[in-house]
Amino acid sequence: MELSIKAAHPAGGYKKIFETCGELNEPIPAIVVGVIPEWLSGSLLRLGPGLFEVGAEPFYHLFDGQALMHKFDLKNGHVTYYRKFVKTDAYVRAMTEKRVVITEFGTAAYPDPCKNIFSRFFTYFKGIEVTDNCLVNVYPVGEDFYACTETNYITKVDPDTLETLKKVDLCDYLSVNGVTAHPHIESDGTVYNLGNCFGKNMSLAYNIVKIPPTQKGYFGMTENYFVFVETPIKINLLKFLTAWSIWGTNYMDCFESNETMGTWFHLAMKDPAKYIEHKFRTSAFNLFHHINSYEDDGFIVVDLCTWKGHEFVYNYLYLANLRENWEEVKKAAMRAPQPEVRRYILPIDKQGKNLISLPYTTATAVMRSDGTIWLEPEVLFSGPRQAFEFPQINYSKFSGKNYSYAYGLGLNHFIPDRICKLNVKTKETWVWQEPDSYPSEPIFVQTPDSVEEDDGVLLSIVVNPGADQRPGYLLILNARDLTEIARAEVEVIIPVTFHGMYKP
Repeated sequence: MELSIKAAHPAGGYKKIFETCGELNEPIPAIVVGVIPEWLSGSLLRLGPGLFEVGAEPFYHLFDGQALMHKFDLKNGHVTYYRKFVKTDAYVRAMTEKRVVITEFGTAAYPDPCKNIFSRFFTYFKGIEVTDNCLVNVYPVGEDFYACTETNYITKVDPDTLETLKKVDLCDYLSVNGVTAHPHIESDGTVYNLGNCFGKNMSLAYNIVKIPPTQKGYFGMTENYFVFVETPIKINLLKFLTAWSIWGTNYMDCFESNETMGTWFHLAMKDPAKYIEHKFRTSAFNLFHHINSYEDDGFIVVDLCTWKGHEFVYNYLYLANLRENWEEVKKAAMRAPQPEVRRYILPIDKQGKNLISLPYTTATAVMRSDGTIWLEPEVLFSGPRQAFEFPQINYSKFSGKNYSYAYGLGLNHFIPDRICKLNVKTKETWVWQEPDSYPSEPIFVQTPDSVEEDDGVLLSIVVNPGADQRPGYLLILNARDLTEIARAEVEVIIPVTFHGMYKP
């Protein structure tokens, strides 16, 4: 079950993926090594930070850099690479004023120093100016494409030219203060997302948002249910609404960890829309991404990328930590929560000591005297300070269904240095890895007319900062065994990216 990872990075080449880069004026041709499948014709779109400082003012956290959109175009065996900054208000105003103007996740913006003390004081009390820095993901809504982060703003972009088209405030349409950057999309184009809503008396509610199709993670989804995992990391709403305006607080300052609550699982039905009153509980963990969820014989199987304990993992993702020398990076990771891929089983209508009767799992669920159902997981993957994160599956065919394979970005003490495949049934693993090479989340693209679940390719952007000529490339792997099919190399460094999609 454990992977033997021998990679070390004493030269610190990984620091290059956390450095500012410029836009490209036009797409640049890539040098293709290997043979790209004839059927693979489309665009890999990716989002991530590309500007890590404005003038003399740095951004401090991994999730603060200004949004840069990347595109590898594949056509007739040829590949081009292009990138442009998303022209959000946060970016445009920062470029205009040559300073950080809007508070980001871990970087506070301060009033214009040229203003006098009275105008600065009143600026604080105009309310919270929420960032529209959409650096996390891009997804389709009908025929349109939107770059997003975790706030109430999404940005319409042109997937061909990468031009920024329109800023959209979801508050104009929905009763939410923000939505996740990890929506679910059904085969007919219906988009589901999870939003939060600040209510009366400092209450916080969660709303499932449904965007219907046109003509024709932080939550999971099966055929009939939504699964929401409530971790012990909370936003202190009072601090968010008050101290922010007065003291220049950032988002990270408003998170608090509840050491006693553990983690709760919540269920809701899709149709009819209904909250399920079962109380599922387990020990504390952090969670950023769901792998998949599905129903089986009265149970809901939930596979997650977890980090043990109640301490907030984002505390370790400040850029100063990630840019440290390798020995210091390792020391910090040893103090951080331990990553683990886990399977939890939620019984819907079962009774007994162990409520789970599925033959293929060691996960348990026990009814307690207070009426809560205590869950213990089956561990699908665990390696010392080795995370299986940014998970992907054959989404179009197996989202919300019984499946076998997950693909992930391997984090070695928080440094992304490998691509992994995990058989969630047998726990068998496969790894692609090269020295001093730093890949991104692998995107699965299915072979046309395929039958087998893993018949397809994986697309990942890889950076080898020490390469003499072409340090960045699009990597194409066979999804069955992670052998290399081709790579398309370019003469530019490509900074870290978080999420994206393949557009045929």
